[in-house]
Amino acid sequence: MEARYTDRFRRSYRAAPEPVRKTFERRLGLLLGDLRHPSLRAKKYDEARDVWQARVDRSWRFYFTIEEDTYVLLDITPHPK
Repeated sequence: MEARYTDRFRRSYRAAPEPVRKTFERRLGLLLGDLRHPSLRAKKYDEARDVWQARVDRSWRFYFTIEEDTYVLLDITPHPK
């Protein structure tokens, strides 16, 4: 699998704190290796639009779709509590 970044994701990523960006890079490696890796806690977020959500850490999530062999990264945001 490979990853493709949307413009929105790039903007959100640049605005995220440095520790979140570093943790995301590790999580992306896990995602590319195995969508079902336990630390990602990946799940369908929006069935109708086929959007997935995965965990960066306790406070941040990232969102993506799956198009053939590519994860299209949509956004990275603080998790609303």
